[in-house]
Amino acid sequence: MKPGEELFPEDERGKLIFDTVDLCATWEAMEKCKDAGLAKSIGVSNFNRRQLEMILNKPGLKYKPVCNQVECHPYLNQRKLLDFCKSKDIVLVAYSALGSQRPKIWVDQSSPVLLEDPVLCAMAKKYQRTPAQIALRYQLQRGVVVLAKSYNEKRIKETVQIFEFQLTSEDMKILDGLNQNFRYFQLKIAADHPEYPFADEY
Repeated sequence: MKPGEELFPEDERGKLIFDTVDLCATWEAMEKCKDAGLAKSIGVSNFNRRQLEMILNKPGLKYKPVCNQVECHPYLNQRKLLDFCKSKDIVLVAYSALGSQRPKIWVDQSSPVLLEDPVLCAMAKKYQRTPAQIALRYQLQRGVVVLAKSYNEKRIKETVQIFEFQLTSEDMKILDGLNQNFRYFQLKIAADHPEYPFADEY
């Protein structure tokens, strides 16, 4: 968005005012930060394959992205993007690993809630774990780094316990199948931006 005090700046017609930047020029500035010792590693967030390739194929590239942080959970498992990142030795980092946040501006309120999914809940019962633990263990076994935040001591302990069990390959396939249940809604606030990364574009 256009920089300023408004989070979502609009013109007189109610259309969002976008700011466009040269991603390659931004990456070069980040490389300079790494050279200056201001960062140990540099990566990207919410990049699709096309955007990653733009950086990877940039003439004079000094450092490729170490990671790509994207929304990733059983309803949006980012399989194609994960495969691509692995092929380029880029770590996929998952945010919203327990399902999308649900403000009306972002998510259709009729869309399913991940942690209430009957398949996930049945699997949690089978392993005597919580649905959240199953969702996090699923990512771990796929080679995805998970960002899981909590201020609740009980939940923090439960998160650590995901290293104490393993899902079978059959159960992993079942969880892979939940991906088709996710109804992806384009964000009305950003869908017109030329760099908007659509989910199906990976």
